[in-house]
Formats: sequence, C-alpha cells, structure tokens
Amino acid sequence: MTRWKELSGANERTAEMEPIGVVDIGSNSVRLVVYEGAVRAPTPVFNEKILCGLGRSVASTGSLGVEAVDRALAALSRFRIIAKILSVKNLKVIATAAVRDAQNGRDFIEQGERAIGTRIEVLSGDVEARLAAQGIMMGFVDPDGVVGDLGGGSLELIDLAQERLKEAATLPLGGLRLIDTTGNKIERATDVIDAAIASLPWVRNGAGRTFYAVGGTWRSLAKLQMDRVDYPLRVMQGYKLTTREALDLCEQFRKAKKPLDIPGIAGVAKARREVLPFGALVLERLLRQMEPRQIVFSVFGIREGLIYGLLPPIEKARDPLISFCEDYAALRSRSVAHAFELCDWTDQLFADPAQEETADERRLRHAACLLSDVGWRAHPDYRGEQSVNTIAHAGLGGVDHPGRIFLALSVFHRHETSEEEGGGQLSDRLRSLVSKRVQRRARIVGAAIRTAHMLSIGMAGVIDQTSLSYENGTLVLTIPAAYAALDGERLRRRFETLAALVGKRPEIRITG
Repeated sequence: MTRWKELSGANERTAEMEPIGVVDIGSNSVRLVVYEGAVRAPTPVFNEKILCGLGRSVASTGSLGVEAVDRALAALSRFRIIAKILSVKNLKVIATAAVRDAQNGRDFIEQGERAIGTRIEVLSGDVEARLAAQGIMMGFVDPDGVVGDLGGGSLELIDLAQERLKEAATLPLGGLRLIDTTGNKIERATDVIDAAIASLPWVRNGAGRTFYAVGGTWRSLAKLQMDRVDYPLRVMQGYKLTTREALDLCEQFRKAKKPLDIPGIAGVAKARREVLPFGALVLERLLRQMEPRQIVFSVFGIREGLIYGLLPPIEKARDPLISFCEDYAALRSRSVAHAFELCDWTDQLFADPAQEETADERRLRHAACLLSDVGWRAHPDYRGEQSVNTIAHAGLGGVDHPGRIFLALSVFHRHETSEEEGGGQLSDRLRSLVSKRVQRRARIVGAAIRTAHMLSIGMAGVIDQTSLSYENGTLVLTIPAAYAALDGERLRRRFETLAALVGKRPEIRITG
C-alpha cells in the first residue's frame, strides 16, 4: 500500500506542476531557465543565455558599461515575452556581483524591472553563496564539502555538511573582474588570488572532502578534460576529477604560451574563452590551499538553489534520483504502477545473502525499475540502444556517473539479452567506466525486468500476485493458477537466463 500512496503523489505532482522561471543577471551572462515546476527534481523546459559582460569594467570604472547594459536590457525584454509564451506565472529575477557592486546598479535595476515586468532581487554575497549550496543540495544526496560558485564578478564559497550551511564568503575573483583588475595580465593574478583565499582560514576545512565546482567557467574546464581523455559520457552533472587530475588540467593553462591554443578550446564559446585561464588559475590556487579529495562538477547552482528554497520540507526530504524517476515514469511508461511493482518484485530476488546490496545499490535498482519502460515507444530493434542514450544523458540528480551508467545498462539489458545484440559503441564504452560488479548487477536487474514483463505484459496487477524465492540452490517463480496460461517457452527462457545469472537452478511452480 505504501508504494501505491507514493504513486498517487507522483501522479498528482506531475499533473499539477506549473512552470516556474528564473532569470539570473550575472556578471558575464543573463540567463532565463524555465522549469516544469517547483519539485525536488526540476526539469528545464527552456534555457537560454546571452553573454552581456555586465561585470567587464566594474572594478576599474565602478560602473556597468553602456553597451553591456543595452544588451542586458534587450535580453530581459526578450525573456519577458518568452515567459509569457510559456505561461510562466511565477518568474523570479535575481542579480549578482556586477549589479551589486556597480555605482549605477540601482539605475540598471529600475530599467531592468521595466524591461522584465517584475521585481529584480539583488543578492548579497552571503545569499548568493547560500543559494549555490542549496543548488548542490538539490542535485546531490547528503553532500559534504565546500561549494565554490565562480561567476564573472565573484567567487562564492560555502562549507556544506549535508543540510547544514556553515562558513560562507564572497571573494572578488570572478574571471571578468580579474581581467579588469590585472589588465588581462594573468601573471599578476596569482598573488591577488592567493591573498583573497588566504583571508579565509576555514577553507582548509575542505581538506580530504569534496569540492563542488559550480559555474560555466569551471564546467568549460571539465569539458576540456573530457575531450582530453576522450571521456564517453558527456554529462557534466556529477563528473569527478581527483585533485591531481584537476591540478594537471589547470597547470596546462598556466604553462601554455598561448592558452587559447589548448586542444579542445575551440569548442568553448568565444565569450567564455577569455576567462578560462583566469578561472583555471583560481581553481588551481584554491585546490592547493584547500587540498580536497576530489572535485565534483555541478550543473545545479543558484537558480536550482532558489527553486529548492521554495519547496516544502516534505519535498526537500525526497530522494532527487527517485523523485525524477517517478515523475519520468509517470510521463513516459505504459504503467507507472507496474514500475512500482517491479521495485517490490525485484526486492525478493536480492533477498538472498549472495546477492547482498548496499543501500545505494538498492535505490539504484529501484530507479532502474522505474525507468525500465520509458523506451517502449521506440522500434523494438532499437529499444536497447535508444534507452542507453536516453538514460545515460537524462537530467538526473542524486547519482554519480557509475550509477548513471548502471541505470542505462540495466534498461539496455531489459531489452537485450547480451552485449552483442546491440547498444552501439556508447554502451561498450560506458561499460569500460564501471566495475565488473556494476556490470553484473545491471545484467541481473535487466534480466529480472525482462522476465517480469513476459508475465505482466507491462501492466500492473499481475506480478504482484507472483513471487520469487530461493530453495536449496533453486530460484523459484511461483505463479497462481489464474495466470497459469502465461507460462510458456519464452517465459521459461527468460527465467532460465535470470536463474543462471544468480547461480541457481530455475523452477516455475503453479499454485492454487
């Protein structure tokens, strides 16, 4: 009954969602993101940024440049119409360091509010840091470490221990600001950066923990690293580097005679390229003082943090991965109720001590069950391959890259019995990124779902009347007499495959 209550909540949530928009007026870009609704795992339905460079000259002149202001106001006017077209009734507009620090920031706000048609909130540095931390809370489960959000005008840092926000600070180390204050001479920036970071002794509390990197400049650096190592999964959320790997990447910029000639940089937007060397230097100097265990890149930032702050406590407490999968199943599966039944049905399979799983492996298995039928509309010959691509690149939160790959491979094996039957080069390359244990579990979960679908035909109300159990080296599938006619060659072949994967003999029993 618990799952049916959860199911009812998922359906109500997806049915009642109203779009919510966030306009972020940053030092480098002005961006509009419209989300399906204010939920635990928000999905963007529209995302557009315009690089205006509002913070380009604030440090040296004290003011926002005329041309930058004109571009920003034009962007806000466009975004106002877009929000109306998308029926956005709740539009939040925020401004950060450039507007906050500029002498003519108040004048810009007055013009900007007329252009966008609603109030613009100018964030303090502390509030900006808090929203960045809330963005990490939106996208990760029990995050622990230091969050760094690098913009064009400033760097916000905050110590985050699960849901507890600790020390926070804002530093004048944004890429455009450093270009302005150093006359675009990167060799002058090291002492400026080191002195600013050294003023925050609590930064060393990040030693041995995770550093969560937020902001377009640092995501561009991560993209260069992906190109550098030919990383097959081009998803930024949850991408990890060791501190040594990140330092090597940053040192590339410091040692390069022409940083803009670094391989792969042509794929970075021109307006972003000029700040990359400074962003790399900030990251390098920060990592050397902080000494974290790893760097994790996040696409969740202050915009998602703002949405997180609007959620009721019960929604904040939900698992972001399971929340996304429930909503996705409600939108794309033939029967979301059947997806919930699969979670319970496969629990029986993993009750055997030989199949013992961790709490995180269990939640990943449940997520795979919820996503197992989202590719049903594809051509049967390509469901496995398309499911791999769809799930591997989905807008998932609360999962790292190995977990994301497990989900993709599990649903691939729900459609295909072996690697040789399809999946393309992507599935082969994804397997190389995960352990043999992850690959084996994906095959078992996929085979279990395959077996269940042969019984249920993807509809609810059947497999919950059947059971799986272990008896003296045998995996037993018990089917009630009312469904005895579903027993047949194809079901037996699939069940035999499943039993072999868990190292048991297969037996199907008809009862009642």
